Amino acid sequence: MLAKVFSGATTGLSGVPIEVEVDVAAGGLPSFTIVGLPDKAVEEAKERVRAAIKNSGADFPPRKITVNLAPADLPKEGPAFDLPIAIGLLAAEGQLNVTKFSDSLFLGELSLDGSLRHTAGILPMALLAKELKFKNIFLPQVNASEAAVIAGIKVYGVENLLSLFRHLTGLTTLIPTKTIPFRKLLNGVSAGEFDFSEVQGQESVKRALEIAAAGGHNVFMKGVPGAGKTMLARSFAGILPHLTEDEAMEVTKIYSITGNLSPGQSVVRHRPFRSPHHTTSRNGLIGGGTKPMPGEISLAHRGVLFLDEFPEFPRHVLEALRQPLEDGIVSISRVSGSVAYPAQFMLIAAANPCPCGYYGSPSRPCKCMPGLISRYQKRISGPILDRIDIHVEVPEVAVEKLVGKSKNAESSKMIQARVQKARNLQQARFKKAKINSNSEMTTKMVRQFCGLDAQVQKLLTAATAQLNLSARSYYKVIKVARTIADLAASKEILTTHLAEALQYRPKSENLLE
Repeated sequence: MLAKVFSGATTGLSGVPIEVEVDVAAGGLPSFTIVGLPDKAVEEAKERVRAAIKNSGADFPPRKITVNLAPADLPKEGPAFDLPIAIGLLAAEGQLNVTKFSDSLFLGELSLDGSLRHTAGILPMALLAKELKFKNIFLPQVNASEAAVIAGIKVYGVENLLSLFRHLTGLTTLIPTKTIPFRKLLNGVSAGEFDFSEVQGQESVKRALEIAAAGGHNVFMKGVPGAGKTMLARSFAGILPHLTEDEAMEVTKIYSITGNLSPGQSVVRHRPFRSPHHTTSRNGLIGGGTKPMPGEISLAHRGVLFLDEFPEFPRHVLEALRQPLEDGIVSISRVSGSVAYPAQFMLIAAANPCPCGYYGSPSRPCKCMPGLISRYQKRISGPILDRIDIHVEVPEVAVEKLVGKSKNAESSKMIQARVQKARNLQQARFKKAKINSNSEMTTKMVRQFCGLDAQVQKLLTAATAQLNLSARSYYKVIKVARTIADLAASKEILTTHLAEALQYRPKSENLLE
């Protein structure tokens, strides 16, 4: 007998419907075959399904069993097909009426005792079920809250195969999980691990980071060891604006397919902060693999990618950041196919000026030879640094500030309030343009939304010639000036805003000096 059950797979961040066809032949030697380009995890589903059915109290048919995962030319990966295969097998044996769940989607990994384990990629599957107008989706109980944020579909969290069998046969009734309002989940997001009030001094750097958070700009911090670069970067997470619903959905989909959502977690509620070590590989940073998966830049989507000890990263790894920094998306091509993952992140890079760290320090002499300093600084190419909007020096902290308590230091919460107001202005401005921050503006949008009067344009023209700004830097200065104007609640970009933005461009040809 033949039975068909519906499931799904992910390609990139999108879901694809999969028909699980199960045929139990009346004759022939007992066997269990899965076709349709299954990977090792799908192949091993045979043993998990066999044990789960037996340990749930049902009989496993000693017959020739063929499972086809259609479409056959799409590679199938992961253990999420365990549940639909088991249900299809029971239906093909006549123990379930397949017509009763033709409007349902099944997915989940089975344990040998028949219970269902946490499964990755649930959110794209719930969106797929809604798009294809399925009425129900059956998945592991631990994943139910993740799918429950999608309205318009009944989400059934299943503890084990036996309880689902009893529900489908009408012996008992599973209660669907209540829909969780997305906006409600984003309220009450906790503050970051570090607070700006704990950072002694460095007011100019804090101002630069406030501008970066408000406009989504990239930042390059250079300073001697111990000046506070790492702490400033980690405190940066506490002043970021709140995620919008669309942004939270984008981030959650990435974390869902990579298995980075904790069991029971519905959505990613705060902007990601990723800090990979400088030994991270190119694929680890950008994404890749036999099955192209998101890398750190995609996991940092709508959040922060902090690269400490920036020059210590291999040059070929840093060069791979060029295109994602410009486009906000990374395309990964392999023989098996191509996928595109979003990568709209804020880059925070920190570096020492030389190997010993004290080149240019007023208090400690540098011990590096000139050739060594030059080679160290050349590890970062000009095109990479030219793509960074804000360059800021992190000076040594005076002893007086370390031993004393700063009464006027602003907390991250106070700074975040200003950042949020500025970001709200940008979201209202770009509502029709479908972007969220000033850093995302194209050249055309800069001309449209950042009009400059004659005096401001004259200052910018003179600065462009004096600082030898590239065309990219020219527009980045305008974007930063627009953000500074937003923080000041100014509709127009004034000369003071532009002058401050120009201070964040490097002053020498060697961008590390």
